[in-house]
Formats: sequence, structure tokens, C-alpha cells
Amino acid sequence: MNDRWMCRAALIAVFAVMAVPFARAQGAETAPTSSAYSIPEAQLVQPKALESMLRTEGPKGPLVLQVGSHMLFDEAHIRGAVYAGPGSQQAGQELLRSRVAQLPRTKAIVIYCGCCPWQRCPNIGPAFAVLREMGFTNVKALYLAENFGADWVAKGYPVEQSH
Repeated sequence: MNDRWMCRAALIAVFAVMAVPFARAQGAETAPTSSAYSIPEAQLVQPKALESMLRTEGPKGPLVLQVGSHMLFDEAHIRGAVYAGPGSQQAGQELLRSRVAQLPRTKAIVIYCGCCPWQRCPNIGPAFAVLREMGFTNVKALYLAENFGADWVAKGYPVEQSH
């Protein structure tokens, strides 16, 4: 009996590990909007690409919105980024809506959080969904595999602190 339960537990673990890549392979349509995996791969931007974009395009570049905690934003954020509230909370979604309400729906926007590893981020998926529901057509999400500190700050990309 004990061996049977161990075998069943092993099978469940294997299926659980396989589920994340499988869900990603099935496309964003199958992932809940609260998941980072709800964001289509074509809408992701890597840190190096964003840094290059911000450096070369300057003020004509994308609007960068931090959709995580205010504490994280105050500690360090991408130079020129605007705090837009935590995407997982209703108040954060309302702040995000008010930040972009007057923008043309074709404005280039890059959102990021970086509070935790990508697959566990509670903020990026809901924030992306809000912007798409509002009709924004040029929205990207900064892919931070581990977190903002490891994937942006530690790599030497430009940051600033709130004063």
C-alpha cells in the first residue's frame, strides 16, 4: 500500500512539473489572466533589449510602468519609470488605469514588476490584462526571470531611487 501511494505521488509530481511548460506551449489563451504565462511570448521584452531601447530612443521611447509594490519602486526602479500600483490589487489596477487613461491606445508601454520569479509574479498578468482591456495595442512586459535585483540591478542597467 505504501509503495502504491509513493508511485501515485511520483506521478502527480511529474505531471505538475510538466504542466507549466505545457500550459506555456498551449498559448496565452489557456492561462488565467492572473498568471504571467497569460502574456504572449511575442509581447515579452528582455532586459538588454529594453535598456537598449531606452538608451537609443530616449524620450520618444516607451512609457515604462512599474506594476509591483511601492516599496520596491522606492528602493530602485528603471530610470524614468512611473509607479502604476500593484497589478494584483484592485487599487493598483485603478491607479494603472488613471495613469494611462489619456494616452493614445497605440502608445508603446512596457510594464514590469520584478518582485519575485516570473512564474510566481502576482502583478504582471493582471496589469497586462487591464491595459489590453483598455484597448492598448503596443504593450510589452519586461521578462525578469528571477527578480528585478538579479535581472536588472545586478546586471548594471540604469536605476534610480525615489526621493
